[in-house]
Amino acid sequence: MSANDAPRAQQPSAAYDSAFLKACRREPVPHTPVWFMRQAGRSLPEYRKVREGIPMLESCMRPDLVTEITLQPVRRHGVDAAIYFSDIVVPLKAIGIDLDIKPGVGPVVERPIRTREDLAQLRDLTPEDVSYVTEAIGLLTRELGATPLIGFAGAPFTLASYLVEGGPSRTYENAKAMMYGDPELWTDLLDRLADITAAFLKVQIEAGASAVQLFDSWAGALAPVDYRRSVLPASAKVFEAVAGYGVPRIHFGVGTGELLGLMGEAGADVVGVDWRVPMDEAARRVGPGKALQGNLDPTVLFAPTEAVEAKTREVLDSAKDLDGHVFNLGHGVMPSTDPDALTRLVEHVHTLTAR
Repeated sequence: MSANDAPRAQQPSAAYDSAFLKACRREPVPHTPVWFMRQAGRSLPEYRKVREGIPMLESCMRPDLVTEITLQPVRRHGVDAAIYFSDIVVPLKAIGIDLDIKPGVGPVVERPIRTREDLAQLRDLTPEDVSYVTEAIGLLTRELGATPLIGFAGAPFTLASYLVEGGPSRTYENAKAMMYGDPELWTDLLDRLADITAAFLKVQIEAGASAVQLFDSWAGALAPVDYRRSVLPASAKVFEAVAGYGVPRIHFGVGTGELLGLMGEAGADVVGVDWRVPMDEAARRVGPGKALQGNLDPTVLFAPTEAVEAKTREVLDSAKDLDGHVFNLGHGVMPSTDPDALTRLVEHVHTLTAR
């Protein structure tokens, strides 16, 4: 499967008329839909129990475990969408990249990509490489019924950053050195990653995902001119590759206030906003024709309930004139977050926005 294969439009699913998908399509909703990035994970005691002794990458490759973990926050919090439990490096592992997710560190790549010869590590991804994804999504959609399932992948820039740096980085000096110093190699690297990412998203959509989100977690490290020239074309290729399926496409990055317009240009239907930019200002930067997602600061959830509710009202007031708004945090749920705070937040948003 390549990014250039023509996708088949999906038939409407049981989740088609859900509040989440309506908001993504900028249609009237019964209430503002809510879901949280990293809603399935370390903040939940039931997650820690079921993952005990199982390495992260192994847990992403066991359909029964993926199904249980993905469903946990839907049961507990009553969120309006589930997000498929996985990790952005799963497709890289699936094509044979020697990497592991080390506790307390993150993804670590044994042989970083620094030369043109290193590109040979990046072969095409096939559905057979990730058959466990197809199986897990089949199990999930049967359990979820009318609740949408969001598929996801890491964007080419963020994947490239891990591959070139060899692991997490605060400065991205090796990735940026390649981007500035060998732009032809950089372009070829991102183009290959765009094909792999598009293939991974296609597998998820064809298995039954109702929407997809592209995480460009580290794009905020870039100046707008560099994003437009060196990153946007690869992200646009991913979005174009899955456009024919007709499912909403969400684009999110951290620290991307200066890039919001460009991220919208890349082709998403919904642009995710972190907590640094108010929703009304984000709408001005993105421009018309896009729904927005966000954007409560995740650390607010450590404050007393009254403070959480006050900050939530600020977000909702800032978003009140948007055509489509999906309530979310401005980044992922932090591991030490009280799960009950999330449950209360979902109920609060639903109550305040009931129409």
